[in-house]
Amino acid sequence: MTIGRKPWRYTCSAGCAGLVLLSGICAAQQTPVSASPTPNALVPSTPVPGTPVPSTPTVPASGDVSSTIRKQVLEQGERLDAMRSQIAAQVEQLESMKRALAAQEADYRALRHAVGIDVLDKQRAGNIRAAGAGVSALPMSAADSLAVGGSSDVDTKPVGQAPQQDTRPPEVAPIFDQPGVLTPRGKLIVEPSYQFGYSSADRVALVGYTVIPAILIGLIDVRQVKTTTQTGAVALRYGITNRLEAEVRIPYVYGHTDTISREIFTGTATDRVFGASGHGIGDVEATARYQLNDGGADKAYYIAWLRFKSRTGRDPFEVTTDCVQRCVQNATGTGLPLELPTGTGFYSLQPGVTWLYPSDPVVFFGNVSYLRNFERSNVSRTLLLAGKEQLGKVKVGDIVDMSVGMGLALNEKASFSIGYDQSWVGVTKQNGKTVPGSAKTVLGTLLIGGSYRLNEKRTVNFTLGVGVTRDTPDATVTVRVPMTY
Repeated sequence: MTIGRKPWRYTCSAGCAGLVLLSGICAAQQTPVSASPTPNALVPSTPVPGTPVPSTPTVPASGDVSSTIRKQVLEQGERLDAMRSQIAAQVEQLESMKRALAAQEADYRALRHAVGIDVLDKQRAGNIRAAGAGVSALPMSAADSLAVGGSSDVDTKPVGQAPQQDTRPPEVAPIFDQPGVLTPRGKLIVEPSYQFGYSSADRVALVGYTVIPAILIGLIDVRQVKTTTQTGAVALRYGITNRLEAEVRIPYVYGHTDTISREIFTGTATDRVFGASGHGIGDVEATARYQLNDGGADKAYYIAWLRFKSRTGRDPFEVTTDCVQRCVQNATGTGLPLELPTGTGFYSLQPGVTWLYPSDPVVFFGNVSYLRNFERSNVSRTLLLAGKEQLGKVKVGDIVDMSVGMGLALNEKASFSIGYDQSWVGVTKQNGKTVPGSAKTVLGTLLIGGSYRLNEKRTVNFTLGVGVTRDTPDATVTVRVPMTY
């Protein structure tokens, strides 16, 4: 009996233990998800001293969670938009800096080419290579090493456009009538000017015969002539192209002459002064100029020009001459005009060439021209108390002119020039024959001038001419003020 009860007892114990275990599993399955225990929830844990006990988080409601997430998304989007705007501004600034760098590189290359640094670097590199590895030299930059034929991994393609080369002649202080620098295209230059000229001449005429070398029987006529001429003019120059300009010059002339002499056949020992003056519009001129070539350093510029002179001024044949008889056989009267003319009385055409040769720091320049005076027919003049005198055909002498000079720029505003002008004047002919007393004349003038630029549009030019030969005016002063519009 005892042995038979043990298996049953074991069976009852196992059944009770299974029921207890099954009831525990059912209780665990009925526990809510929100309160799921931690792995050691059934075993109470004792906190370690010094370790903070984490607080149990409070789970918000579903509406609060959605609004919080939406707010965070909006804030994150605003930050992204701000960062995109900042990146775009930085990209634009970077592109601007690239363009500025390209422009500076182009200017740098142009300046190097203008001053000849590239050629100097090539020569220096050639000397270094010829001297061998032991030579010492300053290090060269990557751009300089490429200029002398070196290699580099950097792309050295030219960026931008080099400035255009100026093909206009250099500006100098003008001392001649024909300027060397043409007016730019579409520009108008108005140039008012004033010229003062003074000349004096002594004349001694001996008409008679000598008995012995020391005794003269006849007439001795001694005269001293002093002439003052003032000319105010306005010249208008317009640039048709960069190489072609047209000019019109309108002068106003005032002249005064004093002749000191003694009256003929009066037996007087007193000198008398015969004065005459005249004023009015002078001969209007028109000129066209054209630059023939593109000059440069150590290369001349050539400018061809053609000037036409009218006879708008009062000519010498229109004024009254103080002669009772013909002046060629003057026995009475002075033979002088009672009023001075303001023009030459002849149409003229003058072609010429102006050249400029820059040779740093000076500029050499000059002119060559030929003035052709056209013949006049049926010329007559008015004599005092004698009416008209027919002269027939009159042809004044042509003029060949040559001039040369040099200019020096003192600074960016002031310049100085000096030169010499010489003209050869032909004889005057009447009815195909040389007029008695007419001879070839040489006129030489030493010219000194200066120029000062007041601003970008106005310049003051000053010229002093000193007569070298006897027939040249003693002194001529000219002031010009060209203004650009």
